[in-house]
Amino acid sequence: MATRPSAALLQRQLKLMQNDKDLSNISCGLVHDNIYEWDVMLMISDDCKFYGGGFFRARLSFPTDYPHAPPKMRFESDIWHPNIYPDGNVCISILHPPKDDEYGYESASERWLPVHTPETILISVISMLSSPNDESPANIEAAKQWRDDPAAFKKRVRKCVRDSLEA
Repeated sequence: MATRPSAALLQRQLKLMQNDKDLSNISCGLVHDNIYEWDVMLMISDDCKFYGGGFFRARLSFPTDYPHAPPKMRFESDIWHPNIYPDGNVCISILHPPKDDEYGYESASERWLPVHTPETILISVISMLSSPNDESPANIEAAKQWRDDPAAFKKRVRKCVRDSLEA
């Protein structure tokens, strides 16, 4: 059976990430030797305002037509964030399909482009943790708390960080 071009590309991208010393805060591996399912660990640096010190597990699920279509990302660790649905699915522009937003919120240029790589996705997600977009939240309760009660938001996030260290 011939290897799909997407599988070969993902294999190269995984190897590059695993060998990149500058990505010491990101760990990636395969789920059940499936190149389309990646197990990810994000080790958030202490300088991240709320999530610093946390070790958060996530899953990247790539479609077979990658890089023409975006992967999906879901946190497996409990995480409280305006741009992460309560079920752990990540809502970030670069993971939205490459077309105009039907609601007019995002331009096509902000959405998925085939130049994105697993590395750029994960770096963008780490950046999102520090700078939530509460104008278009995936988790309305988290966005409301982020805006209206920052102390309670920080307390809940710190609990997620503590829980991530115990898992």
